[in-house]
Amino acid sequence: MSFDFKDKVAVITGGATGIGAATVETLCELGGRVAVLDRNREKDQELMEELTGKGYAVSFHFCEVADEASVQTATAAAAREHGGIHVLVHCAGIQRYGDVLDTSVEVWRETLGVHLDGCFYAVRSALPHILAAGGGSIVIVGSVQTVTAVAGSAAYVTAKHALAGLTRSIALDFAKKNVRANCVMPGAIDTPMLQWAANLAPDPEAVLQGCARAHALGRIGRPQEVARAIAFLASDWSSFITGAMLAVDGGMLVPTGGMGFQESGTGAVAKR
Repeated sequence: MSFDFKDKVAVITGGATGIGAATVETLCELGGRVAVLDRNREKDQELMEELTGKGYAVSFHFCEVADEASVQTATAAAAREHGGIHVLVHCAGIQRYGDVLDTSVEVWRETLGVHLDGCFYAVRSALPHILAAGGGSIVIVGSVQTVTAVAGSAAYVTAKHALAGLTRSIALDFAKKNVRANCVMPGAIDTPMLQWAANLAPDPEAVLQGCARAHALGRIGRPQEVARAIAFLASDWSSFITGAMLAVDGGMLVPTGGMGFQESGTGAVAKR
């Protein structure tokens, strides 16, 4: 068994930037044919030029993931162009802030629409092709907020929590048809979305420093580090893994009470 994607087709939502773009590049490097579903035409054009210039088989299909018809159309076009689908990575996401009183109905629906509805639509659109290929892998990009929470992020936290349930349902319902479904849970990763979020604060650098300190490894993660975990779960090397939640978080979820408690609370006692 080799760790490559030769003769395999992967569809990646939200593949124009950040973790999605890193995943596109990683799967291309591993020999796969990759279809990017995204609405960011400008960033995707840059990515396409870079990857096709290296000889990779990659295509772009405009897609609004919160629109079922758009997802179906883009997925069908990807399957026609590349001759099928073996892997689906749902990476599309947005960040919105607010507690349940601050969050408008419009923002609530927008956030769940991209994360949860978009994943549902992507799976419904790609799964028939994956089944026709004899099985394959679905990887859903969650967050450490799939199992925990950050204050003032009611819609985002709810959407990411829901992805865990969807992942497990897919894994259970299609296991006997040779389809695996898993979820990766990144910590703070150096992406445009993290930079956008930091820039909402008066001191963006302080926010980024706080993010770095929250990880046991003491730094923010790189998109490529998450992409490698996605590639593993999408590959045959993870053939006995399904329904799993894989933290790719630099140890963020490990310390009781967070790194601040470890450094100054009872977690620091043994260091004195």
